[in-house]
Amino acid sequence: MNGKTVPVLGKQVYYVENGTGAPVVLVHGNTGSSTWWSQVMDLPGYRVLALDLPNFGRSEALEVADIDVYADHLAAFIGALKLEAPVVVGHSLGGGVVMSMAARNPKIAKAIVLIDSASPSGLVTPEAHYPYIEMFKTNRDLLRQGLAAVTPAMKNDELLDRLTDDAMKMAPLAFAGNARALERFNYVGRAGAFKGPVLVIWGRKDAIITEAMARETAAAYGNATLEIVDSVGHSIMVENPAVFRRIVGGFLKGLR
Repeated sequence: MNGKTVPVLGKQVYYVENGTGAPVVLVHGNTGSSTWWSQVMDLPGYRVLALDLPNFGRSEALEVADIDVYADHLAAFIGALKLEAPVVVGHSLGGGVVMSMAARNPKIAKAIVLIDSASPSGLVTPEAHYPYIEMFKTNRDLLRQGLAAVTPAMKNDELLDRLTDDAMKMAPLAFAGNARALERFNYVGRAGAFKGPVLVIWGRKDAIITEAMARETAAAYGNATLEIVDSVGHSIMVENPAVFRRIVGGFLKGLR
């Protein structure tokens, strides 16, 4: 897969794609990039696209870190590529981005998938963690340890190194800024404006998102299914790609 860029609201946004067919857009989480989806880009019968949001990876930086602003860029990315009613998949912070986009643009997606997502009431980071978050900007080893902690079932050191390298590319303002953005995030009573099918996936070993948060997310929608995966933590697509493909592939087939 060769990387491409497209202008989106005045910023160059990097993305990769694979396959042909109905579009599926994959949206990474905090400190993330399109590389997080590299093992699950092969979904037969679908055109799968994974982008680096602005402030992340190989895309250009913004002047702010804000979930709604990221969601505006995601919606504009879908528009720029003329993707018609894609299924949009969001992981962690990216789940909040997808939630925001779908609530404010209810017709933009055919369905959404939220993986270990921030809940509609947001996600509060303890103040004691912020000094460590600031250290991530310049301490690659510490950042690598942090990524390993949220992917407990992943046994791929080469991929972990690639994810860490991409995380180090994140805009400096976004390290603490994204955590503050998740604290401000509040779509309680608003997320359900999206009426299409919703799949919520939660890993029982997740150290960030609790089962109660996952159930809150599913309950926010009128047409949602919650899938709990006992064997993984916060990031099923890198911890068990085969199970990701089975669950998401089954959901996609059910939409036809």
